[in-house]
Amino acid sequence: MLPLANRVTASALSARRGQCALLLALSLLVASPALAEEATEWPLGHYRLPENGDVIGETYTIIVEHEEDTLLDIARAHNLGYEEIRRANPDVSIWVPGVGTEVVVPARHILPDAERTGIVINIPELRLYYYPAPEPGEAPRVETYPIGIGREGYDTPLGVTRTTMRLEDPAWYPPRSMREEAAARGEPAPAVVPPGPENPLGKYAILLDIPGYLIHGTNDPDGIGMRASRGCIRMYPEDIEAIFGAVPVGTQVNIVDQPIKVGWDDETPFVQVYELLEDQAHGMEALVATLGMLDLEGGEVPHFGQLRTLLERPDGQVAAVEPPIEPCPDELEDEPEQASGLYEMLDLRR
Repeated sequence: MLPLANRVTASALSARRGQCALLLALSLLVASPALAEEATEWPLGHYRLPENGDVIGETYTIIVEHEEDTLLDIARAHNLGYEEIRRANPDVSIWVPGVGTEVVVPARHILPDAERTGIVINIPELRLYYYPAPEPGEAPRVETYPIGIGREGYDTPLGVTRTTMRLEDPAWYPPRSMREEAAARGEPAPAVVPPGPENPLGKYAILLDIPGYLIHGTNDPDGIGMRASRGCIRMYPEDIEAIFGAVPVGTQVNIVDQPIKVGWDDETPFVQVYELLEDQAHGMEALVATLGMLDLEGGEVPHFGQLRTLLERPDGQVAAVEPPIEPCPDELEDEPEQASGLYEMLDLRR
């Protein structure tokens, strides 16, 4: 890890994100003036809620301009977490991407299949969606933020709950199990950690109606976009600050497990696939349900090869679903008999 002095500081993040929003608007201007106008209206990660669709944002590229920038710095400045930036740029060094390197920013998302109210957290995606209640005359919008979740053995719980309390400068009380583990290593943990730079809850915390679970900031922002917590939902310090005062007590929080998301933009279906999480993924059930959602008019199904590739290589990218390729009449005569259905093509009956 680079020294703290060489990292992007929190005080610089607001300016960097403002610059990123402007660059995104300029990049969209040629392709779509309407998209460029919307990008200038909302901060990064804030989108007008689609009236008849499920897809928000755009994927774009940037060029690394500063020698000291790491890929994690770039992710944070562009509203992304570790796994998102790594998957989109597998050949780019995490710590030294290098000046002049092109970096893909995967800022396009399919909204989770859940009621668009309050907070929705999709565990496999490592992302939070907040649907604030619009003021009179205000367009409905959605805000989305990268998060950190529970590591293996400390799974973030699924289900519908609510926020119960907001704490500024919270003290942290390490759980008994953690204190016992630390003592076994010869590193006794304190009974309480007061507010300050050593506090892993950061400056803001939102309690959930699930005992012991919170949405909170962090003193280790490099862990955002990873499974690194003991079950709580972590956010970048600037992100938890942005929603802390906006999320009323009693807001619904829906924590879902959707490794495969399907959405529509105009008449085009899209798919977004993430790796399954151990002990939390409902892989087969989610797959079967999603395949049913992808049935096209007239009983057609999407291109078998493309779907198989998406499922075998879950990279989190939003992909338009292509229609089946119609073979030429001459090819049909010599074509061997095909599998009778999509499930056979995906070997789901094994």
